[in-house]
Parts: sequence; C-alpha cells; structure tokens
Amino acid sequence: MAWNEPGGGNRDPWSGGGRDQGPPDLDEVIRKLSDKFGALLGSRRSGDGGGGGGGGSSGAGFAGVGLVVGLIALIGWLIASIYIVNEGERGVVLRFGRYLETTLPGPHLRLFPIDRVEIVNVEQRRFREIGYRSGGNGGRQAAIRSVPKEALMLTQDENIVDVRLAVQYQVKDPRAYLFHLIDPESVLVQVVESAARETIGKSTMDFVLTEGRSDIVADIKTLSQRILDSYGPDQPAEAPPTGQEAVQAGLDKQQGGAGLQIVTVVLQDAQPPEEVQDAFADAIKAREDEQRLKNEAEAYANEIIPKARGQAARRLQEASAYKEQVVAQAQGEASRFEQLLSAYQKAPEVTRERLYLETLESVLSQTSKVLVDVKSTNNLLYLPLDRLLNPSAGSNAASPATSSLPETLPATSSTTIDGSAAATRLRDLNRGREVR
Repeated sequence: MAWNEPGGGNRDPWSGGGRDQGPPDLDEVIRKLSDKFGALLGSRRSGDGGGGGGGGSSGAGFAGVGLVVGLIALIGWLIASIYIVNEGERGVVLRFGRYLETTLPGPHLRLFPIDRVEIVNVEQRRFREIGYRSGGNGGRQAAIRSVPKEALMLTQDENIVDVRLAVQYQVKDPRAYLFHLIDPESVLVQVVESAARETIGKSTMDFVLTEGRSDIVADIKTLSQRILDSYGPDQPAEAPPTGQEAVQAGLDKQQGGAGLQIVTVVLQDAQPPEEVQDAFADAIKAREDEQRLKNEAEAYANEIIPKARGQAARRLQEASAYKEQVVAQAQGEASRFEQLLSAYQKAPEVTRERLYLETLESVLSQTSKVLVDVKSTNNLLYLPLDRLLNPSAGSNAASPATSSLPETLPATSSTTIDGSAAATRLRDLNRGREVR
C-alpha cells in the first residue's frame, strides 16, 4: 500500500486515529479559549452535571467571545493612541480641538479618539519668493517670471525700482504657527513686502542699486521679524511654574507672534523698470566714466605733486648752497683784501710790484700773444696755426697755459715760451732798468 493511499477503515498511513477527521468545531474552540481566559482571570468552571451543563457551557462561550473582542479592541486602541514624533519635529496635542500640550521627539500616548496630534517640522527651511516666481522645467532665466505688483517700489528720490527678494524661514513656535494666523506663509510674504517698501522708501535709488544692498537687506529682515512677532494674542500673566511643570511650560508657553523665524533675506535683483533700463544703463556708464576720470586725475596728481615737491626742495637746497658759496667767497675775498692791505701798509713798493707782476702773469697766461727775443739767433719758430685759428681752444681756462702759445725750436734744444716765462722776462727787464 502506498503512503498516500488510504488503508482499511478509511485510514491513511500517517494518521493515528481510527476515524475520519473533519473540520474543528467552532463551539469547542470558543470553549477552550474561554477556559484559558477564565483560568487567567481566576474563575473556575462548574463541575455539576445534569441538565444545567449545557446552559453553563453556552454562557461561558459568549463570555469568552466578548473577552476576546475586548482584548482586540484594547490592543487596537493602544496602537491608535501611540504616536511618534521624529527628530526635528514637534507634536501639538489637541483635546476636543483645544490646545493641550507640545511634545518633544520620541514615542508618546494620547487619548484616542478625543486627542488629535498635529506634527510640525521646526527645522525645515522654507522658501518664499517676493517680486518674482520661479518654476517649470526650463532653464533658470526662462522659468523666472516677474510679479510687478510685488516688485515695483518707490524710492525716496521718487524713482521706481524693481526689487526681487528671496526669504528663508522656519517655524519657531508650533502652537503660534497653527493657531495665531490662518495662513502664516501668506502673512509672511505680505509682511516682508511691506517692510521692503518702507525700507526702500527711505533710501535713494543710487543707494539701493550700489552700496546699500547689505544695509537694506538687514533692515528688511529686522523690521519683518518685529512685525511678525507682534501678531497673535498675548498670554495673561500667571505664577511661574517649577520643576517638571517649568519644562512643559517652556514648550507650552504661548508666545505672541506668527510663530515664524526669518533666517535670511536675499536681495536677488534690484534694477530700474524694463522701460527705462537702456537710459539708466547710459547714466550708469556716464557715472562710471566720471569716476574713472576722477581716479585717473587723482593718480596723476599723486604722481606729479611729489615730483614737483622734490624739485622745489632740490632748488631750495641748491639756492641755499649757492648762497653759502657766495657768502664764503665774499668773506674770503674780504679777508684776502684785508690781509693785502695790511701787507701794503707795511711795504708799499714791494707789494705794488708784486701785485703788478701777478696781474701781468695772470693776464698773459690766458692770452694768445707771443713774445720773442729778437736778439737771440738760430731760433726756429713753430707756430701752431690750428690752435691760433681756433680761439675757443686758447680761451679754455681749464686747459694749460701752454696750449695756446707757440713753441720755439732752437738749434740744439727745444724751448717753450709761455706767459709765465714772458712775465719773468719782463720782470728781469724792469729790474735791469731800475739798476741803471
């Protein structure tokens, strides 16, 4: 007989019983479950027999079904009452629609279904655009769409400027974010736009377009945050809590405001309207040319003024040196004259003759005339015609005195006659004349 073929008496090789096994009886299953739960709860089944046994078994079955259903309901209620707050989020618990508490990250319990939990992400950076809208699958320039109603603003000098802002913010108070305002994001856009109009209305167009961008952004952020914090109801004064109540009170404290914290305000673009951009570009170019010419003029002035000052200082020093030189020469001449006067008073004749001879020597040393002794014979005169014809060579004071005088070539030796020799000769003749 095969293993899967039934044997005699409708039995298979694997069954140990002697009868056919049908489906389990539902009443029997319920009875067993009720017995087990009854044992857990400390109840005992009645041991009486007779006609009351059937009624007791039926009542126990209904009790077991009710217990199972209750247990399942309890487990489902516990599962529905447990909620988990993730990291970076806060749970705002509402009981019958009224605020109850704010829970931190982690598992928590609530009374389901009377409690409802709103999960708010307090670390997410949200982004809003003012004055323009970006989106679509195209490129950045093609996707940007201007919103003139938000972008066009009036400056202090009555000019219109196109301003585009990008605001990053996050939730700082979940309770205020959920209950103080109906649409906090729309309020944020309107507040930042209003603050931008106020700030730009107090500034000139040149300040907005050039060096005032950082100051304008800081003012817009400060003013917008102050306006957002002023919204919402105020919490009445209460006694300060202590202990664990103080921790929970710090979470549940109702702060006035929209519950939003502005992180950054970025000035994406600030330019004149499209209708006047060409003219404004020409004006900017002219202003840049003006600034460039001013810088070039300042550079030239910074270059030429030190040179002029240096030349002036050099000339002053030269004048001072010339003054000292002239004064020293004058003092030397005066001292020489005084000494000469003293010598003349002591020996007039000798001093007179010395002065005469020194004067002749000085004059004849610079002249081109030649004195020749006619009594001497056999002298060959050599006249340097090139020097005689060039007066500048003979008048050069730096050249030696013999450069402009001719040379005599006697038969035996060469002798050069210059002014000093002529002066000596003239002096000897005068002395001989005096001897006679």
